[in-house]
Amino acid sequence: MLRTIILLILTLIALPFFAFSGGVGFTIEQWDAFYTLIKIMCGVALGCFVISELSGNYSQTDKLWSIIPLVYAWYVAVQSGFDLRVTVMAALVSIWGVRLTYNFARRGGYSWIPWEGEEDYRWAVLQKMPHLKGRFRWGLFNFFFISFYQHALILLFTLPILAAWQGAGKPIGILDVLAGVLLLGFVVIETIADQQQYDFQEEKHKRIRRAYYLGEPYETGFCTTGLWAIVRHPNYAAEQAIWLCFYLFSVAATGQWLNWSAVGPILLLLLFLGSSDFSEKITASKYPAYAEYQKRVPRFVPNPFRKK
Repeated sequence: MLRTIILLILTLIALPFFAFSGGVGFTIEQWDAFYTLIKIMCGVALGCFVISELSGNYSQTDKLWSIIPLVYAWYVAVQSGFDLRVTVMAALVSIWGVRLTYNFARRGGYSWIPWEGEEDYRWAVLQKMPHLKGRFRWGLFNFFFISFYQHALILLFTLPILAAWQGAGKPIGILDVLAGVLLLGFVVIETIADQQQYDFQEEKHKRIRRAYYLGEPYETGFCTTGLWAIVRHPNYAAEQAIWLCFYLFSVAATGQWLNWSAVGPILLLLLFLGSSDFSEKITASKYPAYAEYQKRVPRFVPNPFRKK
């Protein structure tokens, strides 16, 4: 996990230099919007750090993961004068954000007291690791990774909308339509995957509370049916695909398949790779059958040739 974090931070430092060396070509208005977005990001990240340190709940960034991209997207839409492509992108981000926020809320992620709510179980596990143990070391990790790195990443994977503004006035084309249709399709897939996981966990815990015989598939402990029988993380896979589709709008606007805003989607892929590694390590330690599931079912990309 530590190696993954170091790789992510180094990538965050290196990729912007690589991207901007090619020349971004912002207008004055676009530079102003970019600087404002950075200021918003820094303010929100600092707020999350302070609140998490005071409350002891380190999921403050998690609460905003599906909300703050809407702020960024609609700010750019307003500044662009509601350019058609940019406005469509903001609308798609809103669909994604409302759905994901609802899913997070029903799992107890929010509370009437804003800084409370369910905390991601992985933070408690990380706190016990030798290299992060201790108030000072954990505080540094919270500041640099949980708060500032993750918020920087959220901004970065939303920035293709700023790149799309660079192509303001360019007509909507086939690639835009394809990106929009695919993005909505992956939102549907993510919705189905989250619902299947939610139904499974609700039924499993209901049976545990009532001391019922679990039976299959609940006895295994983790979901292996529906989309979860095709890949081990269908929700993660769809989430990554959503932001890759979002990036395609910037390609349609700029005419560049690899433009500066690719930084965000690339870092997001790296984050999900490390996050799933860590989650699977925890799950495998709790459920003996998970190792066999890992061998049988691919992580993100379906394999039509795998043995059933």
